[in-house]
Amino acid sequence: MERIGYASNEEKTWAMLCHLSALAGYIIPLGNFIGPLVIWLIKKDEYAEVNRQGKEALNFQISMLIYFAIAGILTLVLIGFLALIALAVFNFVMIIIASVKSNNGEPFSYPLALKLIS
Repeated sequence: MERIGYASNEEKTWAMLCHLSALAGYIIPLGNFIGPLVIWLIKKDEYAEVNRQGKEALNFQISMLIYFAIAGILTLVLIGFLALIALAVFNFVMIIIASVKSNNGEPFSYPLALKLIS
């Protein structure tokens, strides 16, 4: 049963898809950024929660792109390989956690995300 004042099931689903679409980055180059961006741009004016969660997803994925670039540079001194693996696992786990929380209607904020889009 839906509680008054909380996001509708459709809104929660779109918010969850903002996060899940970032998994496209494991298949398509820059898909982790493009997926959430497309969903956010399409649904941000229709649903307030999609607007909030879309910004969270985009901020996190932009942050991850920056962190991956730094880790890529660090591969020159070998520590970057471990950092790349750790970042890939961290990214995957955070996307799943954010998706589940969004689908449950719980607010979620990614750790280590730079607030570039507000």
